[in-house]
Amino acid sequence: MAESGNAPATRDTPWPVGLMSEKIAAWIDRLGQVWVEGEITQWQVRGGHVYGKLKDLGQDATVSFTVWRSVAQRLTSDFAQGDRVIALVKPNFWVKGGSLTVQVFELSHVGLGELLERLERLRRQLQAEGLFDADRKRPLPFLPGRIGLVTGRDSDAEKDVVRNATLRWPGVQFRVHYAAVQGDRAAGEVAAGIEALDQDPEVDVIIVARGGGDFQNLLPFSDERVLRAAAAATTPIVSAIGHEADRPLLDEVADLRASTPTDAAKRVVPDVGEELAGIDQARARMTSRLSQLLAHETDRLTQLRGRPVLSTPERLIDERAEELVRWIARGTELADRAVEDRRRELTDLRARVTALSPRATMERGYGIIQLADGTVLRGTAGAPAGTELTIALADGRIGAVSQG
Repeated sequence: MAESGNAPATRDTPWPVGLMSEKIAAWIDRLGQVWVEGEITQWQVRGGHVYGKLKDLGQDATVSFTVWRSVAQRLTSDFAQGDRVIALVKPNFWVKGGSLTVQVFELSHVGLGELLERLERLRRQLQAEGLFDADRKRPLPFLPGRIGLVTGRDSDAEKDVVRNATLRWPGVQFRVHYAAVQGDRAAGEVAAGIEALDQDPEVDVIIVARGGGDFQNLLPFSDERVLRAAAAATTPIVSAIGHEADRPLLDEVADLRASTPTDAAKRVVPDVGEELAGIDQARARMTSRLSQLLAHETDRLTQLRGRPVLSTPERLIDERAEELVRWIARGTELADRAVEDRRRELTDLRARVTALSPRATMERGYGIIQLADGTVLRGTAGAPAGTELTIALADGRIGAVSQG
């Protein structure tokens, strides 16, 4: 081991890790205080101190920072994730942990953060297109045959979703599409995963899951490629990013937002125990209702059977038979009376007709003289001499000729 910090480090005389760390700390300390510009991607207050992260505006570079309580108390503005700021900082290298952080001495806003401004523009655009509208949200299937899952490989989010879904419904099946969930590749891979699972006819619902993270790490889930893929999908999409403070735009476009991957599993898959209990309760209600119905109908039958008409049905027949005999006798009496009345009327009419008939007069010696055409002769003027006549008597007719 090298005994002097000034000796060069070689394979034979390497530096101790502590010596190297001390030299790094010394080199960084020479930088002193510098002004930097960036975007706050994390801002947490603990015990009056502030711990956060500052991201470069143009490239993928982030540094952790600390604002001690004495400095934080002097700040005149409120700060939050997404703010674009300039800060007077001093880099510090922590020898024991081997980490780099910067101590903030002054901090001020320089306007709306680039990321926040870009996301706000995208939010307004998608909202104007109607992609956030409630009426385009599709309902989830009651029991999906297969669940599509877009998540990081070997992630806690995957384990939470699979474990909780399986506990609720042991027969549930998954088709997992692994994708980067942070970094430059994340947006493209997540969008590709949504599109691939949406084209699978066996997938009934798609969960996009990540176990939370800071503002910067969640940016892929507000990327327009991911949002367009989710909006174009015909399969219901569940967003389970697991972050409450800053909701990525995928939460707005998705058909359902779950607070965590565990919550997504509970929202997508029914609990078999609860469903069986519900079936038991429904069966009990049906049995109770059916028993009540049968008891009610049994009572009705008992009441009906207790009525005289059913207890002694022959009584009704006897009563109706007696009534029928009375009506028959009454009908016969009325019919005989009507016939007798009509007979008397006919006798009277016959007598009147006989009395008015010319035959009765003719039987007393009178006759009716008719001309050849059958006209009744009413005077001598109608029968000049030589006119042929017919004399109708009571017992026949005789011919005659007028003498004039």
